[in-house]
Amino acid sequence: MTAAPEPAAVASECEAGPPLLEVENLVTRYPVRRGLTDRFTRQPRQWVHAVDGVSFTLARGEMLALVGESGCGKTSTAQSVLGMVAPASGTVRLNGTDLTGLPERQLRPLRRQLQMIYQDPYESLDPRFRVEATVGEPLLVHGIGGSAAARRELVVAALERAGLSPAEAFLSRYPHELSGGQRQRVAIAASLVLGPDLLLADEPVSMLDVSVRAGVLALLDRLRRDGQMGILMITHDLSTAAHFADRIAVMYLGRIIEQGPAREVVRHPQHPYTKALLSVVPARDPRVRSAPQLLAGEAPNPVDVPSGCRFHPRCPVAVDRCSSEDPALRVPDSAASPAHQVACLLA
Repeated sequence: MTAAPEPAAVASECEAGPPLLEVENLVTRYPVRRGLTDRFTRQPRQWVHAVDGVSFTLARGEMLALVGESGCGKTSTAQSVLGMVAPASGTVRLNGTDLTGLPERQLRPLRRQLQMIYQDPYESLDPRFRVEATVGEPLLVHGIGGSAAARRELVVAALERAGLSPAEAFLSRYPHELSGGQRQRVAIAASLVLGPDLLLADEPVSMLDVSVRAGVLALLDRLRRDGQMGILMITHDLSTAAHFADRIAVMYLGRIIEQGPAREVVRHPQHPYTKALLSVVPARDPRVRSAPQLLAGEAPNPVDVPSGCRFHPRCPVAVDRCSSEDPALRVPDSAASPAHQVACLLA
């Protein structure tokens, strides 16, 4: 398994100008519903710590992969960036504009610049709408296109860009008349029709057959290289992230515990959790045999986060101070890149 080489354009973009997306100390919590007994006894409200102090940047033309097991906070991070969930604290800047705390009237024009691709194309498309209506709906919402003919041209261009060619053959179809890969491409076209700067792709290929996954991933890779847009891809598949992403950020229980260039993270993982994730990825050579590192137990309850390092209850190499000291992201001594950071006391 190898990572795709980082394009020179991405590196120069990161060095020359400000990032497209800046997330700083993002915190998102969900209230736990209290029962009648808890209310009567005035028990304090409990919170699910979905995102707890996440910070990262994303440049134009770059793909950043958020990786982790289910429930680690990947989707909540994307929803907080998009404004679907109001964060408890932290800042989200898009092209230098702080999105957190903006009223809906000021936030609505900025929503054109960031769009989301959902995990399940069978649920994200309205079965009552034809393809033309589905892709053209964002144009109507934002008042783009002076006439039906002008909007139709934009819809056709978005479908062609998403790989559905000729687009005229798909305009009158309903979702049930499309394959899974075609549905996801329609969902991508609906996200592209507004010309966004940032795409948030939440597990974009997890519901698709293996035979069509490569095509959709190659499409996303081409879009961010040709269109100079940034892509934040959420996935649990480290092999996919290693091949297509420029950088990888590994999340665990609401925190980023390791991040850096994709090639560096995959070839030289520093955190025990990242090593465990990589140990179960099949090797390219079938003759290579490796013993997977199976983690004991389940992830802790996000309502009651463990003290110290939040991974220490499952860590195979934890020491006594891991239960009391909460490590911050830092560059380990053995890292080959200064951009490779890990939150581990033993790294």
